[in-house]
Parts: sequence; C-alpha cells; structure tokens
Amino acid sequence: MSGHFLVHRRYKTLNSPRIGFLLIPELINKRTGMKDFAAIDFETANNHQSSVCSVGVVVVRNGEFVDSFYSLIQPEPNYYTYWCSRVHGLCCQDTDEAPVFSEVWRQIEPLIEGLPLVAHNSPFDEGCLKAAFRVYRMDYPDYEFFDTLRVARRTFPYLDNYQLQTVAAECGYWLDRHHHALADAEACAWIAREIL
Repeated sequence: MSGHFLVHRRYKTLNSPRIGFLLIPELINKRTGMKDFAAIDFETANNHQSSVCSVGVVVVRNGEFVDSFYSLIQPEPNYYTYWCSRVHGLCCQDTDEAPVFSEVWRQIEPLIEGLPLVAHNSPFDEGCLKAAFRVYRMDYPDYEFFDTLRVARRTFPYLDNYQLQTVAAECGYWLDRHHHALADAEACAWIAREIL
C-alpha cells in the first residue's frame, strides 16, 4: 500500500498543528462537551452510500485530541459523479490504487474501540458505514452515534445555517478545508467537545 493514501498521527499537545483549522485561544478553556469519543467523516464518490472514497477519524480522550487517521478508499461502486467530485475534489485517479474499505477499516477499528462515534449529520455517516459493511459482508458492531448537527440546532437557534463550517466557527474553530474528511472530522470533534 502506498504511503500517500494514509495519514495517521498522534497529537502531542492541544496546540499541535492539524489539518484544516485554527485554534482560537480564548475559547480553549471553555470546553464543556464530551470527553471520550471518535469523530468520523466520510466523503462519497457517487450517490451510493457504500461509495466511501475517503475517511477521517479523530480520537478524543479526556477532552484532548490524541490520535487521528485519514485514508483514501477505492469506492464501491467505483465511479465518481460530477457533483460529488465537485464537492470534495476527488476523482478516480486519486483512488484507483487506494485500499478498499475493509482494509482501511481494519486500521480504524482498534483506534475507535469502545468509543462512541460522533458525526455532523450522523445519519449520513452512519448510513455510509453500514452500507460499506454490507457491501464487504462484514459484521456491523452497532456503533453508538451522536449527531453534532442535531444538537447544534438546539444549542445555537440563532444561526443562519447549521453547516459544519458555520457551527465550527460558532464553537471557535476555523474550518478552511471543508469536505476533506480529516479536516471535517476535526471540526466535528471540536464541536462535540463544546456542545455534546
């Protein structure tokens, strides 16, 4: 497997550099949300939920970002629609040599063991996960999901919209690479620490 498909790193401190966001220091000490969880984000190649083409995972323990994982994935079915590529910028050339979902999930599974999963609009990400498990005939372990979108609507009723970047900004996180799976997972993790 080529190294350019995977990013896996452990965070040393809260202030370590991360993909896609900027910490706003005056908000760091106001955290009140979940302490132990894994934030997850999928991007898809087409309208099939099983067509995951990238995944980002951020592990939070005791309120700190401690681990992350990113990988491109060869989608199933393996084709891209114009609209999906336009959203995340990925295409067949990016994932033709990427590992399939089952290979990637074997690396993710030990990272998230025992943790609830968090996503922004969790029905989408949970649906992708279940669909990919079905396609690869894997036993689905009934992961517990929490939805930052649903909670954000109750917590911030005054926002104009509840897109990930809008809610993240309200929580003190600047998302500048929206629809990059790891950047989105990090934004979701930040939100979850604040409001879940």
